[in-house]
Amino acid sequence: MADRHRPRATAVLGTALLAALLVPLTGCTGGGEDRADRPPVLAPGKPGEEARTISPEEAAAAGRRQNRPNAADVEFMTMMIVHHEQALVMSGLAPKRAEDNRVTKLADRIATAQEPEIRLMRAWLKQHGKDGAGAGHGEGHGGHGGPADHEDHSSMPGMASPAQLADLRAARGARFDRLFLDLMIDHHQGAVTMSRDVLAKGSDIAVQELATEIAAQQAAEVGRMRTLR
Repeated sequence: MADRHRPRATAVLGTALLAALLVPLTGCTGGGEDRADRPPVLAPGKPGEEARTISPEEAAAAGRRQNRPNAADVEFMTMMIVHHEQALVMSGLAPKRAEDNRVTKLADRIATAQEPEIRLMRAWLKQHGKDGAGAGHGEGHGGHGGPADHEDHSSMPGMASPAQLADLRAARGARFDRLFLDLMIDHHQGAVTMSRDVLAKGSDIAVQELATEIAAQQAAEVGRMRTLR
């Protein structure tokens, strides 16, 4: 029963994250509050060093620096768009090829969850002046060609090769079901790997939240797909 509500929960999360990342961060001064009345902040020291006391202004500036996107954040959002779009291409093949209705429903859930995430990632890239990155990589749920369909992105974790996609498109019935599950399990595991990587290397809060959601959602779906094989 919980599976039925997962795409809606993901869409709600995506909407919340989108709203959060598109609203500029602003400081709250508390009206006429005197900055001199604000208590100092205790900042943890580096390994082997003691904590130190800094001013509220220094703490705020440090927080802004820590939330600046770095190269790992941009690469994750750019590449995950391509990754998600290939999942949409694969999922779009299921309605006319799958034999097991559970596979068709799984493909629909994947598309329902990942389409809003693509919009979120494009919005984030646009906000940070990277809107040309990750654009135009396929046509999504229709299962038709674009670079996500025909180009070889196999160096990216979990991505199917053009030959594997051709085999999937040619398959029907039980053979399609098995091939779809095999490819999508690898695909999801790749997304989990990418998410964990940016959680370790990235700095942007919105990216960290999205990566956490993607890792949790797709790891859970891998477990469900294994029961269908």
